[in-house]
Amino acid sequence: MIVPVTGVFAAVLGILLLVLSAHVVKFRLKYRKGLGVSDDRDFESAVRAHANLVEYAPLGLIMLAIAELNGVSGGLVYWVGMGLVVGRILHAWGMINGRGGPHWARMSGILLTWLAILLTALLLFWNVWQVYGG
Repeated sequence: MIVPVTGVFAAVLGILLLVLSAHVVKFRLKYRKGLGVSDDRDFESAVRAHANLVEYAPLGLIMLAIAELNGVSGGLVYWVGMGLVVGRILHAWGMINGRGGPHWARMSGILLTWLAILLTALLLFWNVWQVYGG
């Protein structure tokens, strides 16, 4: 079985990861730092934006793929996946533009990400209950 909806979101998040990676590499070359960060707040923000994507995106994608494979409606998977992707983009943009401080996009992005993960968890529970409990 294939997971075309999740596949599209994985592709978009993969491209976002490469963009954020290139942003980090720019600072690593500028400061000649192969590990860690300098005292530059923009460098630290770039590293955290990248790391935060790596911390949240895999779980979100795994959950979406399981939901899609388990037969959860493609439309539901699509809308929750959109929330995950938009949340990750907003968070990265807000982290970088807010230089690690409070920023509306950073806060909105994390809330959308958390909501997407919560909704996917609920869809998974509901799907299992429909198949085995109901």
